[in-house]
Amino acid sequence: MEALAKRLEDRIPLTVRVDLCSLDVRQRTQEGLTENVSMHGARVVSTRPWKPDERLNVHSLPGDFRARARVIYCVPLGTDSFAIGLQLLAAAGNWH
Repeated sequence: MEALAKRLEDRIPLTVRVDLCSLDVRQRTQEGLTENVSMHGARVVSTRPWKPDERLNVHSLPGDFRARARVIYCVPLGTDSFAIGLQLLAAAGNWH
């Protein structure tokens, strides 16, 4: 019988505007919207694709949430829309 993978923590549906900043200074800051969040992860919708394992800084635009994150996955949602799974490596503050 095949075992199904399950998240260790539940995600909370939450829509918050965020800035996504690559650690590569040659990349421009990208705005996105969270779909859901947890203590250790978030799903964000962005207009540009991100590479798996890419490191970035996440800043909530309302509130004072800040995090260093790693891209786990990036899947296209439409023509100019991508869902990004983020692992939050170090975080502080509140989403809103």
